[in-house]
Amino acid sequence: MFSSTHMTFIDGHAASVIVPRKSTVTSQPKVPITPPEKWVELYSDYLYGFAMSRLRDPEASADCVQDTFLAGIKALNRFDGSRDIKFWLRGIMRNKIVDQIRKTVKENKVDIDSEDETLLESFWFRFSGIATTNPEPWQFNPRKQYDNTEFWVVFRECIDSVKNPARQAFVLRVLEDMTTEEVCKIMDITPNYLWVLLHRARQQLKELLEEKWTGPDVM
Repeated sequence: MFSSTHMTFIDGHAASVIVPRKSTVTSQPKVPITPPEKWVELYSDYLYGFAMSRLRDPEASADCVQDTFLAGIKALNRFDGSRDIKFWLRGIMRNKIVDQIRKTVKENKVDIDSEDETLLESFWFRFSGIATTNPEPWQFNPRKQYDNTEFWVVFRECIDSVKNPARQAFVLRVLEDMTTEEVCKIMDITPNYLWVLLHRARQQLKELLEEKWTGPDVM
């Protein structure tokens, strides 16, 4: 933005006044808002697939889609048009997925199986320092593949093989990027057990993705 200088007189004395010019920078065009009556036709399949990749439950996934549309309609006045409304709805759905997992955990309390219990009680685990550290991050980040349709077809097939509660822990901690404290609170488990669940889920997914996915390396 440039400015120009004009002469004026103040109390009989000449003085220069800098007058800024109007900005020539145009604002970023907003994405057209798709009317809610078209959401089911345009976005229901996409959102349902997104929910299924995390919940593996057709009924719960369908409920998430419906809840997402209802929440989107109520919050539509806060949509700023800076991105495709499909991705805005996906952001709303992420919260609905977390709510659904929280509901499932309350109805089916997480039990520690005998193999995990043996590990948790082992001398190595109790005194190795794992209890006070977070699980190591997975270098391969599935969230970066959001818009890769081929990847999600393969990923859904792979994660379907991971049983709860390891699957739920992975969804919350890795896919939804929640903190250890948040996941433990939702699932009512200790950080130690979360570490065990994530380790199990990551190892299983790594093996399956290495076998089935031909895209970027899985670490």
